Amino acid sequence: MAAACSLVGPSMFSSHSRRVLVTEFSAVEVSSSSSVVDVPVRARCTFRSSSVGSGHGPCIQRAAKELDTCLSYSPFSSSSPSADERWRSQGSRGSHLEALDMGMFGTAAEGERMVPGLEVGAGSWLEHHSEETSSSRGTSGGVPVFVMLPLDSVKMSNVVNRKRAMNASLLALKSAGVEGIMMDVWWGIVEKDGPMKYNWSAYLELITMARKHGLKVQCVMSFHQCGGNVGDTCTIPLPPWVVEEIKSNNDLVYTDKNGNRNFEYLSLGCDSLPVLKGRTQVQVYSDFMRSFRETFKDLLGNTVIEIQVGMGPAGELRYPGYPEQNGRWRFPGIGEFQCYDKYMIASLKSAAEAIGMPAWGHAGPNDAGDYNRWPEEVAFFSRDGGWKSAYGEFFLDWYSKMLINHGEKILSAAAGIFRGTGAVLSGKVAGIHWHYGTRSHAAELTAGYYNTRYRDGYAPIARMFGRHGVTLNFTCIEMKDEEQPPQASCSPESLLKQVTVASRTAGVRLAGENALPRFDQTAYNQVVKKSRLQFNLPVDSHEEQEPMCAFTYLRMSESLFQAENWRLFVPFVRHMQEGRTFQTWEQGHQDSESHVHATRPMVQEAVLMYH
Repeated sequence: MAAACSLVGPSMFSSHSRRVLVTEFSAVEVSSSSSVVDVPVRARCTFRSSSVGSGHGPCIQRAAKELDTCLSYSPFSSSSPSADERWRSQGSRGSHLEALDMGMFGTAAEGERMVPGLEVGAGSWLEHHSEETSSSRGTSGGVPVFVMLPLDSVKMSNVVNRKRAMNASLLALKSAGVEGIMMDVWWGIVEKDGPMKYNWSAYLELITMARKHGLKVQCVMSFHQCGGNVGDTCTIPLPPWVVEEIKSNNDLVYTDKNGNRNFEYLSLGCDSLPVLKGRTQVQVYSDFMRSFRETFKDLLGNTVIEIQVGMGPAGELRYPGYPEQNGRWRFPGIGEFQCYDKYMIASLKSAAEAIGMPAWGHAGPNDAGDYNRWPEEVAFFSRDGGWKSAYGEFFLDWYSKMLINHGEKILSAAAGIFRGTGAVLSGKVAGIHWHYGTRSHAAELTAGYYNTRYRDGYAPIARMFGRHGVTLNFTCIEMKDEEQPPQASCSPESLLKQVTVASRTAGVRLAGENALPRFDQTAYNQVVKKSRLQFNLPVDSHEEQEPMCAFTYLRMSESLFQAENWRLFVPFVRHMQEGRTFQTWEQGHQDSESHVHATRPMVQEAVLMYH
């Protein structure tokens, strides 16, 4: 009989009169089977103490050694699933507490040895899986810069677009000190010819081109349609065979209260239903990623160093609450709930009946306004509106948990597929900063983030990312509060601060992007500053914190290679990668001027190739 058990941090350990905060542990499976093998239980820990200074290194090392001894060995059956797989399966069912009760409050679980003098005290428990990494650069380290490729870098005909321009552009980026590139790998192109008929030829050519220039690659598994969002300059629909299924069953896509269908991404309501030629949505995405892994196995971990998994519109984990297509939504509208396909309504009905309130399961709130209204104009989102009522809390909790469960399923599958390849996994969370200063945070609510003035909606998302060792990629890093229209109560800086706290608490690495194309010094200054993630918060005011693990610049274009824009971009890259946060830009420009001059021929060729 096997039992899964784990210590899940943060937890406070006492050793040698020092307090050691352990933030993360791996799960283990303990078996009473006679056929067992000894395996190490790996833990990635952060040790913090206000009394620990430069002279207390030996103490920290002793504490770490004792902790390692405590958790060093646990037997499990060689015939049973791995501990990691067990943890992921428990996570997908949402039953962590039942599985973890043996070690939760300091009781030695079967197979574990407790060290005298090392006591476990229950802290604020988190449920997340974490993996060891070797990417830490320390608190003073730089932030590598990646550059997004154009959305149409691969044509619908599955060939690399403007090959000569692409080659010259990659060469110029490398000369500027860029770490690598990010590219969308479009589901609508690769699996265009039919279910499980994959054509990776253009992407293989493009990644090989990047490798030739010494550039690393972040590949985005883009399971969404291109077209309909901010910055979309081309249209790449979902695979034709998927579109056929949608035409015969419109409920496969997100739907608003007026029956408007959104064809950007399949509704999460049908995640577990075999509606795609006998496969579920998650199975289709898994098969796609598995084929990618087999095709690019020799490049994973050395050239392809990151896989970003798309989980919604624009590749972000969210509902399409603010679609720009056909002018349906305009900034800074509050958006609309997307829960009116029959599968979402069936889930809502079931959730309402489960709590004895069947009347709540027929639809979303009927007083939530429309896409372009403002919070105080709408009863549900007003200062003391329906969002604070028992019904409102029920609905918003269900709506957000459905989104998190969707992310859980996809990231769990991706983690299993790419485990051991050397590639890092990441996922994207949208920077919905408008109406952030209001009580209800209406725009975030319609997108699926249950974040209000009284509730942290990003902590559960970060914990979900942490369960699978996934980097959280967040947008709007370049934005300043003062640049936003004051009447819209925007606060991208406060939002970034909140997401940073949620990520740190969950032990999740944070990466960043700019939300809009910017080529000006003000935006670059802001990115350099915010990339350090130094907010002087009470939890970390006495110590330095590591910066973002990476920043991806949006995006490579002819404009980027214009002389004045390039002159600002090159020193920005150098500032980021070298961690020279406090050096003046004037000095940075002087140091980079010769470098800018050296790259000029390649940049000029790149510009010419766009015509």
